Amino acid sequence: MVMDKEARQFQGEREAAQYRAADADFAAWARGVGPVVHGSASQLAVYQLAGRLLAAGKVNSRAAVYAQLHAADVLACAGMWLVAHMTYARRVYLDGRALDIADFKLQPEGHTGGSLNMVLAYLGYMAANALTGHTRAWLMGQGHCVAAIDACNVLLDNMSPAHAARYAVSEAGLSRLASDFYSYQPDCPLGSHVNAHTAGGLIEGGYLGFAELQYVHMPLPGERLVAFLSDGAFEEQRGSDWMSRWWRGGDSGLVVPVMIANGRRIDQKTSMGRPDGVDWFCRHLALNGFAPMLIDGRDPAAFACAILEAEDRLEATAEAVAAGRAVLPLPLPYIVAETVKGWGFPGAGTNAAHNLPLCGNPSLDAAARAEFHAGAAMLYQRLPAIQDARAALSGHARQGRVRERDNALACRDVPIPQCPLPALESGGASSPMDALDGAFCALIEANPGLRVRVGNPDEMRSNHLCRTLDKLKHRVLAPEAGIAEAQDGCVITALNEEAVVCAALANKGGLSLVASYEAFAVKMLGAIRQEVIFTRHLRAAGRAPRWLSVPVISTSHTWENGKNEQSHQDTTLAEALLGEMADSCRVLFPFDAATAVAALLSCYRSHGRVCNLVVPKRVQPQHLDMAGAEQALAQGWVRIPHGGEQSQDVQLLAIGAAQLNEMLAVSAVLVRHGVAHEVIALIEPARLRAARDAPEAAYCLKAEACEQAFPAGSVRLLLSHTRPEVMSGILWPLARRARVWHALGYINQGGTLDEEGMLHANRASRHHVLACLSGALGRQLDA
Repeated sequence: MVMDKEARQFQGEREAAQYRAADADFAAWARGVGPVVHGSASQLAVYQLAGRLLAAGKVNSRAAVYAQLHAADVLACAGMWLVAHMTYARRVYLDGRALDIADFKLQPEGHTGGSLNMVLAYLGYMAANALTGHTRAWLMGQGHCVAAIDACNVLLDNMSPAHAARYAVSEAGLSRLASDFYSYQPDCPLGSHVNAHTAGGLIEGGYLGFAELQYVHMPLPGERLVAFLSDGAFEEQRGSDWMSRWWRGGDSGLVVPVMIANGRRIDQKTSMGRPDGVDWFCRHLALNGFAPMLIDGRDPAAFACAILEAEDRLEATAEAVAAGRAVLPLPLPYIVAETVKGWGFPGAGTNAAHNLPLCGNPSLDAAARAEFHAGAAMLYQRLPAIQDARAALSGHARQGRVRERDNALACRDVPIPQCPLPALESGGASSPMDALDGAFCALIEANPGLRVRVGNPDEMRSNHLCRTLDKLKHRVLAPEAGIAEAQDGCVITALNEEAVVCAALANKGGLSLVASYEAFAVKMLGAIRQEVIFTRHLRAAGRAPRWLSVPVISTSHTWENGKNEQSHQDTTLAEALLGEMADSCRVLFPFDAATAVAALLSCYRSHGRVCNLVVPKRVQPQHLDMAGAEQALAQGWVRIPHGGEQSQDVQLLAIGAAQLNEMLAVSAVLVRHGVAHEVIALIEPARLRAARDAPEAAYCLKAEACEQAFPAGSVRLLLSHTRPEVMSGILWPLARRARVWHALGYINQGGTLDEEGMLHANRASRHHVLACLSGALGRQLDA
């Protein structure tokens, strides 16, 4: 077996030598630039690619292909040189002179090793775009490698407005880039990870593993995406194994995952860093429906060729399935780029390469300065060579395509959909989840041009989304007879909450929904929070996202999940999301069918937000009609009529359906005792919070309106779906102005209990409210 491999290697080297001897332009490219050299496998791939592109009319000559790939080599060296300066230096000299001690940063910082690896990958992606005339989107799971993207984008003049205003390929412009990096200045558009100013960026990539769960759900038909992933993230997030199950040529664009297999995380080797690691990973990929493609991760041309070959394979197999000549599952090409962390600069392959690869701080240590200068000299490219290379890869106008900063996925603009209103009247009783289910199906029917994705960990019928499931069906490879399954189903089902919420969050060109047991939805928190933060930063940068907001439904919730143990009773997700900025992350507590539908539709009538809807599935009294519910959603709260005298002196505040039912029972007692009062359902309590910055203040209820509705001196009793301490903090403006404030809610008591038992166990029943009121009012109020 070893001899066979060696024989193939020898044959490849012999064939590549023949091509070099016959073609001077090919031979010139094959010599490489600086440390970037091209092995025989890359040479053969490039020679074959040049022939295919020439035959397809994409280029006028083979020489044109070699010239563009040579440009990628030049810019790869320049990009790595610039990344090293961004970490260690505050000055850049385009003549390549050695830096003085004063030119080095006193405290260098940067995720240097991974960024050096990413320069080569990103230039390969850029070359693939230039060679084919397609502007692909890019995604990077290892967002801490952003220095690579920022450095290359400056060299290629592919910058966001904030970067273009500060940086350029000049000594002043590049020196500013280097000095800005990790300067910790609030007005600096550079960040430690992909941020709102990173040209073409789609996610921050701060939580490793989420890009792996999103990429396959991102592009619409006709779009193309290259997803750069990391071997460290593979170990962190296992749901990526399933991505090959979800891709379909009928409703998805082309995706190419690219694993940067550099073998190291922060403190130690990854699984792929062991001697048989990459071979093991390739076997793992094959077992999970992928078609691994092993390439040299030190060669931009290897990336370019592999990206184009992967797309050709995926397109061909999808067409074969559509023509009935192949069946699912189809192997999803997956590029594995084998390299060494920090390759191309001193310290490569060490633990130190993750952050600061040199042997010391160059501003203090002569040996570290010598290492820096040796590494920089090997990578240095003269300014005319950089300018020529940039011109070679910047044929966007000639090719009639947008720059990579303006790729389709980064510029989503989805109009607000048609939102049919159901005829819901007050009176009677129904399941809020049943009503939401019907409204979502009507929304789908009214907007057939929107691709739908529903993220479902499990129990969709138990969660009362039966019509949605029957309409959309689970996406599977082999449908089971009599089950709501289809190969083109739109419901992504997996017992992995992070995987399914990422499927919905990734579908930014369409219509998405997520539903889960409330207790298990907390596992989605990290993915949701990353999305919320990134989109709010986009808004602040003047790039307000235009994808439809995504509702995350928490149902089978804490108070109605008593048939299970306390593991199924947890209000943490809503509480955690209430800590996020209210203008970007909404937390809603509808209490009947009309408010559930109004909450859903209010989400879809907005852009770039995540909305957590805590919705009961059990039958609840119908307090409002649709008009009243929409008005209640608009202000975030509503007064519920009762049979007695209304007064703001006593305010009964309810958050949640079970809590409103209890408060109405208390209200009946107060009416009997002649106590004037109000019953108020708080649907979006964060609207009443003390705003923390200007955008949140613009979203929250104005102070005057809040004081008018909740005046000082009132007796206020809050009965909350959540833990009472959390909600008391959110509602502090109401609490601090009250003469008496009592808050009751979930206090971590539970078990196999019915709703009444849960309320009593948590001291949150009508009887506990009446006891508090009796003390506050100085009179006995018996039920």
